[in-house]
Amino acid sequence: MTPRITWDRASARRYGRQLLRTPAQFDTTGPSGAAGRSVASVVSTLLAVHAQVLSAAELSVALRLDGSTRQDVRSALWDDRSVVKTYGPRGTIHLLTAAELPFWSAALTAVPGGTAAPAAVRMTSGQEEQVLAAIGDALDGRRLTIDELSEEVVARTGPWAGDLVMEAFQGKWPRWRQVMHRAGQSGALCFAPDRGRKATYTRPPRFDPLPADEALAALVRHYLHAYGPATPQHFATWTAAPRGWATALFATLASAGSIEEVDFEGTPAWVVAGDTGFPTEAVRGVRLLPYFDAYAVAAQPRARMFPGAAYRRALAGGQAGNFPVLLVDGVVAGVWHQRRQGKRTTVTVEPLGRLTGAQERGLGEQAERVGEILGAKPELVVGKVTVGAHA
Repeated sequence: MTPRITWDRASARRYGRQLLRTPAQFDTTGPSGAAGRSVASVVSTLLAVHAQVLSAAELSVALRLDGSTRQDVRSALWDDRSVVKTYGPRGTIHLLTAAELPFWSAALTAVPGGTAAPAAVRMTSGQEEQVLAAIGDALDGRRLTIDELSEEVVARTGPWAGDLVMEAFQGKWPRWRQVMHRAGQSGALCFAPDRGRKATYTRPPRFDPLPADEALAALVRHYLHAYGPATPQHFATWTAAPRGWATALFATLASAGSIEEVDFEGTPAWVVAGDTGFPTEAVRGVRLLPYFDAYAVAAQPRARMFPGAAYRRALAGGQAGNFPVLLVDGVVAGVWHQRRQGKRTTVTVEPLGRLTGAQERGLGEQAERVGEILGAKPELVVGKVTVGAHA
């Protein structure tokens, strides 16, 4: 018989696997990369950590790693390089583990995506390959700002790559930047430490990507282990891939026996083959999660993760991640914001319902932990959050 999984049981398993029920203990004696107790291992557990706002990524990791601070995340990123900041799922900036780049590169470049650039400014496939090669060559052993990288790319390809035709926030970007995310996904580019107030880029250590089919199968299994049960449509949303392609991929993996079907609240969904054990104990307690936290973004169906008023208050046009969220018993039940001033930070939390005494105490503990991670003395304020959605 097809296993039947309820929302509560699925939520409890995700919560545990996301290190939200019981955070891991940070290994302070060894370099990042120690199994189960390092920054790199937490990033791997989450699959990828959204890092468009790096301070939010630091919170996402450290909240799951007792004894760690944002500086430990930075050390893994910039010192021992066990973690890499680059373009990941959906073509957006993520933290990935360096050891898993051969898998990530092969999987991400095999996910089909639409062309966002207007036809008049697109490059040919040959020009795109020239640009990707130029980026990798220019960054090999070097750290360049975006302007310095642009000069190198144009010098290695031709003036057409530097045409200012890409719409940007204030003005226009050169043509070559339409494939910048592909450069990150293919292993030609990653972020390096800032130079003053300017971001810089370098090339990660060279690696041999896995075969595409093997990498895609591994990506689906990792995704389902962390966030399943899930449908092909959920996976398509998470990867920004065509739904038809995701459906065909799941069918292929099901035929191979890699994944199996379950009944998830009356809807056919999938888990890794044999991974049908779910907790019976419901999620309890409160957690504060930052912008674009992996749990809030990937847990589906979204209407169950953001029930009632949370769907209107904590989403932006149906998109998760634009607000830091308060979790109560595993689902979104409010929003929050922190404002740093010197050595203090004000943590303002807006619950969407009444909290119990135990939940209020848990919220105070969460605010203290946020302050500890940031190296600031926290002040908890329960009230209206007036800051809008992150753009």
